[in-house]
Amino acid sequence: MPPSSTGTRPAAPSRRPALRKTIEQIEHETESHGLTRSLSAFQLTMLGIGSTIGAGIYVMTGTAAAEYAGPAILLSFLVAGLACLFTALSYGELASTMPVAGSAYSYAYVSLGETFAWAVGWLLLLEYGISCAGVASGFSGYATSLLHDLGVQVPAFLASSTLHSTVTADAVQIAAGPRLDLVGATAVCVVTGCLILGAQETARINAAIVVIKIGVLLLFVVFGLGAMHRANWTPFIPPHQGGFRFGVPGIFRAASVIFFAYVGFEAVSTASSEARNPRRDVPIGIVCALVVCTLVYLLVASVLIGVVSYTRLDVADPIAIAVDAIGQPWLAILIKLGAVIGLCSVLLGLLYGQTRIFFTMARDGLLPPAFCRLHPRWNTPWVGTILLGVLVAVATAVLPIDIISDLVSLGTASAFGIVCFTVIWQRNARPDMHRPFSVPGGGVRIGSLWIGIVPTLGIAFCVIMGAPLFVDMARALLLGNPVPMILLGGYTVTGIGCYLLYGRRHSALRRTHDTGL
Repeated sequence: MPPSSTGTRPAAPSRRPALRKTIEQIEHETESHGLTRSLSAFQLTMLGIGSTIGAGIYVMTGTAAAEYAGPAILLSFLVAGLACLFTALSYGELASTMPVAGSAYSYAYVSLGETFAWAVGWLLLLEYGISCAGVASGFSGYATSLLHDLGVQVPAFLASSTLHSTVTADAVQIAAGPRLDLVGATAVCVVTGCLILGAQETARINAAIVVIKIGVLLLFVVFGLGAMHRANWTPFIPPHQGGFRFGVPGIFRAASVIFFAYVGFEAVSTASSEARNPRRDVPIGIVCALVVCTLVYLLVASVLIGVVSYTRLDVADPIAIAVDAIGQPWLAILIKLGAVIGLCSVLLGLLYGQTRIFFTMARDGLLPPAFCRLHPRWNTPWVGTILLGVLVAVATAVLPIDIISDLVSLGTASAFGIVCFTVIWQRNARPDMHRPFSVPGGGVRIGSLWIGIVPTLGIAFCVIMGAPLFVDMARALLLGNPVPMILLGGYTVTGIGCYLLYGRRHSALRRTHDTGL
């Protein structure tokens, strides 16, 4: 926007939150990012699979089945997978037209403006950074169990988080103790070191881990098929017990819980600036990763429920419980080893995605420049990677997985909904833009407004995923348990404060706008 004729610009504070980047601006910035383009479509797919198959299937599936859905957890996976499919297709179109780093943050900067872009970036910290603490907690549980089987005893106070939560009928009780989860924190530090070495090296490590992880899960399926009991599937949908416990409401509540299991597939979009051919390879990587992960989830969950009654699965290592029921001790050790290795690949993918999002935000001035400072040899944002690694390691040592998983799912649903909206906005704002990949299904026109079927369904399913989470938080508040709302409110207030005190004052786009450059 040009400056006024007097050479100055009115403050117009009401217009400032709508400051947007153009697609051309983002593409120009991407060409000068300094990162190395080295990732192929196969490596991007493996990054998506590695980032996705982890704590969701190894930990949260058992909780969701035992507390909400029973054997109907399979329907919950389909609901959550369908929600992610619509979002994945929307991601595919945006990635083909805007092959840039930053994922949903960059897309929101184009469609909704800077303030919303910051909000999305803050939500993505939940989805990537904070969820890493949950993944690392799952790693700690399986690693400790594996070491126990091998005759190595890890003291409980070195493998448990400082805060511990106990779930009752109407409340979540939080207690603190003299303990630190150093096992999980150490895993985060090791993964952080791998990320500093570069995207290509990280991709090679991740690809090897994914092959091992998928192989071990398929081995569990093969041996578990012969140990399944038909009685464990009856009733398929347990009778409704009020609230979101079982019945049809339980299916959707469980879907919102295992939505946590899908948060990694979009990590592919954060790699756009390091993909060899992002317009073609990123959409392929996103969709292929989602399809493969959904199929693996359905297979593993089917066997898990068939081998062990869902009432016994509200534990930190439900697959290990099922393997013990199969009666193959060697398989138990192999499954736990696969879980430990597999969760490492999730940490790699999620931390990678978070560092690239913060890299983009720092280039925009919304975060300190340390997050976009590149290593002179490896061309990676090494200082930001170390800072994030330390943050996640501390969160792992202190926070238990179950008090952050709902926040992660809520943040993910919100970010996904904005991605779907961006497709609709871009189609109306830039209808003539070349789109190497377009969402299928077309759309309808209301006057001059184009409404896409796929992105609209994506928004609807994101609401379906997020609504039970928020309702449960509100219900807990009314019943005298303010902990979930305090966490949500505290995180929101912190994000607003960071933007007002730093991001807004240092925004590169805002400085350009104010000076008329």
